[in-house]
Amino acid sequence: MTEFKNVTLTKAANVYFDGKVTSRKVTLADGSVVTLGIMMPGEYTFATAEKELMEIIAGEVEILLPNETQWQSISAGGHFYVDGDAKFDIKVKSLADYCCSYIAA
Repeated sequence: MTEFKNVTLTKAANVYFDGKVTSRKVTLADGSVVTLGIMMPGEYTFATAEKELMEIIAGEVEILLPNETQWQSISAGGHFYVDGDAKFDIKVKSLADYCCSYIAA
């Protein structure tokens, strides 16, 4: 999906890691939530509350998922899932535009 229709956008940004990662909350017509954001090059650790689908719209990242030992490369058009109540590491190689969808259990 390249666009969302009939949404509510929260104006205030979520700002992380001294402004190197930002996102904005989008509530879809069915009540589900996604965030759209940008990550500057760098290394970050994120924690999840619920299962997430992370889509990389532009840029290139490497991820290390929980209980894994091998980094995976994900580039524009790629995606990955992270279980809820988990932490994962990400190395942003070039400015990354992303969409994160939250998957209710």
